[in-house]
Amino acid sequence: MGSHVALSGVRRDSATGTVFRAGRRIGLAAVIVVLGCNGLQTAAANGDTRTLSFHHTHTGENLTVTYRRNGRYDADALKKIDWVMRDWRRNQSVKMDPAVIDAVWELTRSVDGDTVDIICGYRAPATNSMLRSRSGGVAKESQHMVGKAIDLKVRGVSLEKQRAAALRLHRGGVGYYPGSQFIHVDTGSIRHWPRMTYDQLAKVFPDGRTVHVPSNGKPLPGYQQALAQVQSRGGSSTAMASLDAGSGLKPGKSLLASLFGGKDAEEAEDTARPAAPAAATKPAAAKPSGPAPARVQTARVEPAKIEASKTEAARADDTKADAKTQTARIEVARPAAARAGSKPIAAPAGAPAAAPEPAGPEMFS
Repeated sequence: MGSHVALSGVRRDSATGTVFRAGRRIGLAAVIVVLGCNGLQTAAANGDTRTLSFHHTHTGENLTVTYRRNGRYDADALKKIDWVMRDWRRNQSVKMDPAVIDAVWELTRSVDGDTVDIICGYRAPATNSMLRSRSGGVAKESQHMVGKAIDLKVRGVSLEKQRAAALRLHRGGVGYYPGSQFIHVDTGSIRHWPRMTYDQLAKVFPDGRTVHVPSNGKPLPGYQQALAQVQSRGGSSTAMASLDAGSGLKPGKSLLASLFGGKDAEEAEDTARPAAPAAATKPAAAKPSGPAPARVQTARVEPAKIEASKTEAARADDTKADAKTQTARIEVARPAAARAGSKPIAAPAGAPAAAPEPAGPEMFS
């Protein structure tokens, strides 16, 4: 009897020990899972830390800044970017759209680039008017005036590769200026200029999934899938930036029309073909009587070829100005005034004087 009790006690102790050991293992496994999840979350957060290196081709200023940390924008860092992106003629800056900064970061990362040369960031209305008076290729309602556009080139990367990468972002407008060696990126409606041919666009999007429409007006096979993806982003997407107050969206205009329905001011005036003067011995040419371009879904048909080289001629003066500007590295000053929408920010104390107006005509996209 005594031995029976002893055996039962041993069995109970053994069972208790087994349960204890099992519970300890489960607890340890739970700790590992929790730590593992936290580690993944931390890795994901750390992966959204973004740094950019800029060089302004007109002021000679250089800036390397981490503007986003663990998924959050750094206000002080954004102010530094605002200042380096200022209208260098007037030393005026505005709050740049963080979405366009993100677009530049995504573009640079996708082409494995490093330094981004800035040709034009913010452009004051007075500067825009001055440029328009000198050239017909400057948009009246330019995205540059509201801090939503940047003209740039990524060092060491072919311009064609930069354009292709920018197109794949589907974040807004993409302008291509091979003659002046830069591209235009903005957070307006999704479009590109000059319009690429069907074959050219198909090389950029082999799967056909893009809302960009080629020059013949025929969308690629994956247009609907790409459109659904853009729509799924919702109003928070940079592709939907044309819906905000600064975009000039007219009441009653449909969402799809605002995104893809034809040219906006930036594209229309940037790629406009200069009218050829009539010969002295010939009467003025009559207006074409052909049918209006057909519409494919929400995309507007555009001419197959656009003489971008003519509009780029006026940009040459701006490119030449690079050689005349200072080449020394300048410490980037931070603006003292608060960021307030698109209101110009006064130049901080000790900031370099505004650059003199160039003698020749010039323009930006």
